Amino acid sequence: MAGVADAAAPGSSGDGRRGGAPEQQQQDAGRGEQKSSCSSGESWPPAGGSGQPPQRTETLGFYESDRERKKKRSVSDLSLLRFISAELTRGYFLEHNEAKYTERRERVYTCMRIPRELEKLMFFGIFLCLDAFLYVFTLLPLRIFLALFRFITLPCYGLRDRRLLQPAQVCDIFKGVILVICYFMMHYVDYSMMYHLIRGQSVIKLYIIYNMLEVADRLFSSFGQDILDALYWTATEPKERKRAHIGVIPHFFMAVLYVFLHAILIMVQATTLNVAFNSHNKSLLTIMMSNNFVEIKGSVFKKFEKNNLFQMSNSDIKERFTNYVLLLIVCLRNMEQFSWNPDHLWVLFPDVCMVIASEIAVDIVKHAFITKFNDITADVYSEYRASLAFDLVSSRQKNAYTDYSDSVSRRMGFIPLPLAVLLIRVVTSSIKVQGVLAYACVVLFYCGLISLKVLNSIVLLGKSCQYVKEAKMEEKLFDPPPTSTPGKPLSKPQSKFKSPQGIPTDESFSASVTNQPVHQKENPPSLLVTSNSDQFLTTPDGEDKDISQDNSELKHRSSKKDLLEIDRFTICGNRID
Repeated sequence: MAGVADAAAPGSSGDGRRGGAPEQQQQDAGRGEQKSSCSSGESWPPAGGSGQPPQRTETLGFYESDRERKKKRSVSDLSLLRFISAELTRGYFLEHNEAKYTERRERVYTCMRIPRELEKLMFFGIFLCLDAFLYVFTLLPLRIFLALFRFITLPCYGLRDRRLLQPAQVCDIFKGVILVICYFMMHYVDYSMMYHLIRGQSVIKLYIIYNMLEVADRLFSSFGQDILDALYWTATEPKERKRAHIGVIPHFFMAVLYVFLHAILIMVQATTLNVAFNSHNKSLLTIMMSNNFVEIKGSVFKKFEKNNLFQMSNSDIKERFTNYVLLLIVCLRNMEQFSWNPDHLWVLFPDVCMVIASEIAVDIVKHAFITKFNDITADVYSEYRASLAFDLVSSRQKNAYTDYSDSVSRRMGFIPLPLAVLLIRVVTSSIKVQGVLAYACVVLFYCGLISLKVLNSIVLLGKSCQYVKEAKMEEKLFDPPPTSTPGKPLSKPQSKFKSPQGIPTDESFSASVTNQPVHQKENPPSLLVTSNSDQFLTTPDGEDKDISQDNSELKHRSSKKDLLEIDRFTICGNRID
C-alpha cells in the first residue's frame, strides 16, 4: 500500500503541473491514500525524500496563492483614484421617479404664484373694506336724514303700515346715534397725555403692550358685531307687547360701551405706533416690525384646510386695512405737530413704506409656506375672491337680508364704527375749520368722498359680477334668504349646524342653541336651488367621494362647510379643534 501511495503522489503532481488544478475525484483518492499510508505506520516525510512537503500540499498551496492573488487585486481596486473616479462619473436617472419630481416642481410653481394670487385677493378685499368704511361717512348720514324725514312727516301721510320706520332705517338711526354719542365721549380722552404716558415707558414694555393690543383688537372685533347684531334684531323684531320695547335700552348701552372701548383701544394702538415713528433710534419700530415675522412661526407649522386659510386671509385683509388707517392717523398727528409742513411728510415716508413692505412680505411668506405644507393650490384664492364678490352682489338683490357693511363685518371681522369714531375725533382735533371758505372746502371734500364711494361701489360691483360668473355661482343669487343651514329643509330652522371646528355658523347663530346638531342625509329634500358652485366652494376635497348610506359610516363622516358660511367666529384662531 505504501508503494502505491508513493507512486500515486508523483503522478498526481505531474498531472497538476500539466493540467493545472486536479479534479475532485483525484483529490478524494489522494485523501483516501493519505489516510491509508498514515494507518500503515510509515513516517512522514519519507526517509528517502528531499525534505520538501508532499506534492498534494503544493496543490493546496496553489489554491491558497490564487486566493491571495485575488485578494491583493481587490484591494488595489479600492484605491483613492478609483474612488474619486467613481464619484466623478457616477450617474443617476431622475425619470425613474418622475411623479415625485413633478410634484416638487408643481410646489415650486405654486409658491411662485402665491404672491400674485394673494395680492389680487388682498387688493379686492381692501377695497371692500374701504367701501364699507366710506359708507359710514357718505351714505349713512344721508340715509339717517331720510329716515328722520320720514319719521317727522309720517303724520301727514297717515299710518299705512304698522311700522313707523323700516327695519333698515331703524338700524341706520341706531348707528348714527352711537357714532354721535361715542364722538362726544372721545373728547374726554386726552390724546396728548396718552402720547406722553406711552412715550415714558421702556421699549420692552411698549412691545408687550402692542402685542396685547393686537390680541384685544381681535377679541373685540369677534364679539363686537354680535353686540351690534343683537341690538339691531332686538330693535326690529316683531313685538306683541309694548313693554317688550324696553329690552332695546340695555342692548343700546352695551353697543355704545363697546364702540367707545374699541375706539380707545385703537387710539392706544395708533399712539404706540406714533411713538415708534418719533423715536430717535427707531428701535421700537424695528421691534414692532419683527413682531410680524413672529406671526409666521405661529401659523406656518400648523395644519390648515381651505376654510381655515379663508378665515386667516380675511383676517389679514382686515389687519392690513386697519394698519393703513392707523398710518393715516399717525401722519395726521405728526403733520399737525409740525404745522403741516410738507417737508416733514417726506421724513415719515420711508418709515411708512417700511411698515407696509414688512406687512406684505410677511403675508406672502406665511401664505406661501402654508399652501406648501398643506398641499393647497394657488387657485384657492380665486375661490375666496369669488366668495367675497358673492357677498357684494347678493347685498344688491331685492331679497337681501342684511346690509353690505354688516356682511363685511361678519365675514372679515372689520367693524367700521370704532375706527370711524377715532378718525373723526383725530381729524376734527387736527384740522381747525374757521370761516366760510373753510366750510365750503369741507362741503367739497364731502362731495368728493361721495363721488369716491359711488365710483368704488360701481367698479367693485362690476368686478364682483365678473368673479361670480367665472365661479358659476349665478344660481345662488336667486335663492331665497336662508333661514337655516344650506342643504336642509327650511321647515326645520331649529336644527343647528356646526362647523368641523365645533363653532356655529352665522346662519345658525339666530337658531336655537339648545338643540343638538342633526346630521343631514346625502340628498335631503331642499327648497334651495343647488348648483355646481356648492362643490366648487366646499372643502376639503377628499369629502367629495361617494359615501355609502350605512348608519355606521354616516356617524364618522365629517360635515362639509361652504365658504359662504365662514365668518368671524373663528377669525382669531388658525385652527380650532
